[in-house]
Amino acid sequence: MTRAELIALIQERRSFLCVGLDTDVSKMPEHLQKEKDGVFLFNRAIIDATIDYAVAYKPNLAFYEAMGLDGMRQLKMTMDYLHSLDKKAFTIADAKRGDIGNTSERYARAFLDPKGDFNFDAMTIAPYMGADSVTPFTVYDGKWVILLALTSNKGAFDFQLTEDRDGVPLYQRVLERSKEWGGSDNMMYVVGATKATMLSDVRRIVPNAFLLVPGVGAQGGSLEEVCRYGLTSDCGLLVNSSRGIIYASQGADFAERAGEEARKLQQQMEAVL
Repeated sequence: MTRAELIALIQERRSFLCVGLDTDVSKMPEHLQKEKDGVFLFNRAIIDATIDYAVAYKPNLAFYEAMGLDGMRQLKMTMDYLHSLDKKAFTIADAKRGDIGNTSERYARAFLDPKGDFNFDAMTIAPYMGADSVTPFTVYDGKWVILLALTSNKGAFDFQLTEDRDGVPLYQRVLERSKEWGGSDNMMYVVGATKATMLSDVRRIVPNAFLLVPGVGAQGGSLEEVCRYGLTSDCGLLVNSSRGIIYASQGADFAERAGEEARKLQQQMEAVL
């Protein structure tokens, strides 16, 4: 999906909501835990309930890889379903890969190649091995690299916020250097919602880039603050909610409740837009 297509989708749905499909079998409704394709059935129900309110879906690959071949099979079923819908959505492989050379090329082929099994629109990448770990993901037209820039976990302080002798935090050096590897048409950045006030510093360096912002909802991030510091004239944001939507209920009404939570966020986003 190109930048123009993503912006058009945001304008059409009056939303910049990304739903994280971090599907944990133990948290699914009990009746689906017993189903052979329970993960896919859960994902499909969540997608159907939220597609009018969301513009993107972000499966976290760890939840599928941990299930072995069956998990990857159900991830493919999920992606095939998303690709079959008339209502399109931007898809993100939340993989956080960070290797180099031929290995990165294979990761890119596995998840971004239009002829491959998954055909995601974007993939999250750890940039700390430099250009070698990023540029192999930029070769596919209409595909996106989403670099980890400023994450919302406590460990972010271990490295990302450490300053060099000029007082510049490492994450800002990463942002600056990354502009040599891609632009606002194929590169996004992960910036945690719990660090929303620092979005103004991010915007100073990458004013036109899209930002993928996790941490709204269950992790305590504020949508209002994210928009105050991160919104651009063409939106420039994808705000992710995972647990707050997909586990809004563990009962038979799980999909309905997920839709309600997605709609609440969409209404807030519409008011901002």
